[in-house]
Amino acid sequence: MEKNETIKYMQLIFGSALFALSINMFVTPNNINSGGIVGIAQLFDYFIPHSATFDLTGIVNALLNVPLFILAIRTISKRFCVKTIISIIVQTLTLSILPKTQIPIMEDLLSNCLIGAILGGIGIGFCLRSSGCAGGMDILGVYFSKTRPDFSVGKLSILLNVILFSFCAFEWSLESSLYSIIYVAVMYFVCDRIHYQNINIAATIFTKEETLKNEIMERTGRGVTYWNGKGAYTDTDLFVLVTCLNKYEIRRLKKIIEEVDPHAFVILNEGSSITGGFEKRL
Repeated sequence: MEKNETIKYMQLIFGSALFALSINMFVTPNNINSGGIVGIAQLFDYFIPHSATFDLTGIVNALLNVPLFILAIRTISKRFCVKTIISIIVQTLTLSILPKTQIPIMEDLLSNCLIGAILGGIGIGFCLRSSGCAGGMDILGVYFSKTRPDFSVGKLSILLNVILFSFCAFEWSLESSLYSIIYVAVMYFVCDRIHYQNINIAATIFTKEETLKNEIMERTGRGVTYWNGKGAYTDTDLFVLVTCLNKYEIRRLKKIIEEVDPHAFVILNEGSSITGGFEKRL
């Protein structure tokens, strides 16, 4: 196994355990719902009679992910599937082996909510950064990005969370529902800061090396559009290359450019809105 891949597996295990700990220590004891598939699993743990010290959330979450895997296994890569399965196993073991926390760590509900959200966001971010995911709606996100790019997983996730949080407001209190919303919002904000792949980059490259476009396509798997240009000051011929990738791939692109043409002039536009045949990757 390559060193880089080993690091990714370490990130995956660390992130999965951290996400599970955030649920176990800061979310469940305060009747906060984490949303998504894990949020549904939390409700099962709440309503199904069982030992007060044993947490069913991890086991139910794993069972709920089975049909999602069956749906997506033919369209997502084998490596992604393996990493996601490992993530769910780590989450299940972390939630099930550790005794359920009955008393909130801190008295202030908002402090528990924010710290849990930050830790959970870091955990999910590391899972995604490792080219895997923590399961649940993320599996659907990858599946529909490849099969139906026009389908909004975000809207589906919002609808599911609205149902869950409405139930929390009815079963526990409106305060519990509001803190659940805060938890999810902060968690995914933090996740976006950790996970680079969902930030699109448009790169414009000015080079005299014709082979650079082929190297970029072969080593990144991204398409390149180019045209012939001319430097206004030197009046010399050059190639203008344009390619789109995600932020996590920028380091690889810079390495390719450094090897082929260290004198190339590069413009990077972050956060570009891209439509068409752009492949979303993890």
